[in-house]
Amino acid sequence: MDWTEVAGFVTGAACVALVVRRSVWNFPVGIANNLLFLVLFTGSGLYGDAGLQVLYIALAVLGWWAWLRGGPDRGPLTVRRTPRWFWPVAVVLVAAATWAVWSLLTRHTDSDVPTWDALTTSLSLVAQLMLSFKWIGNWVLWIAADLLYVPLYLHKGLTLTAILYAGFVVLCAVGLLQWWRLRDAPADVAGNDDAVLAAVGSR
Repeated sequence: MDWTEVAGFVTGAACVALVVRRSVWNFPVGIANNLLFLVLFTGSGLYGDAGLQVLYIALAVLGWWAWLRGGPDRGPLTVRRTPRWFWPVAVVLVAAATWAVWSLLTRHTDSDVPTWDALTTSLSLVAQLMLSFKWIGNWVLWIAADLLYVPLYLHKGLTLTAILYAGFVVLCAVGLLQWWRLRDAPADVAGNDDAVLAAVGSR
C-alpha cells in the first residue's frame, strides 16, 4: 500500500465531510487530495482520473471564490436547486466528455479500462462543476460516479481507495439529504458553515 493512497484516503474523507457541512475549507483540503491522487492514479495507469485531478484543482479555485463571493452583493453562495435547464446540458457534457476522454485513452495510453475511466472522469468533472455553484444535484452525479469507482479501484488493486469511495457513497447520500433540507432556507442558514471565513472573504 502506497503512502499516497493512505494520505489520499485521509484528505479525501475530510474533503467530502467538509462539503457535507458546506465548509469552504473543503477546497484547500480537496486541492491537497487532488495532488496526492494525481501521483497515485498516474502510477496505477488510471490516466483519465489522473488528468481529472488537474481539472479539479482549477474548478476548486473557481468554487472557492464562488462560495465566498459568488452570492448577492459579492457575499457567500447559498445552497440552491439545480436549474432544470442544466440537467439535459449535464447529460450532453458527460456523454461528450466520456467520448473525448475515451478517445484519448485508447489512442495515447496503455489503459486497460478506458471506458470506465472515461465515464467516471466525466461524471466527476460535471459534478465538481455543479458543486462550484452549490447546486444540490451535484450529489446525484457524485453518487453515480462513486458507485462505479468502487469496482474500478478494486480491479486496479487500490483496495483502500475503493473503501474510501464506498464511504463516499454514504457521505454523498447524507450530503444530498442535508442540502435538500436547506433548499428554501434563508441565506444565513443555507450559506457557508464557516461564518468567520465568509466574513473575511466578503471584505
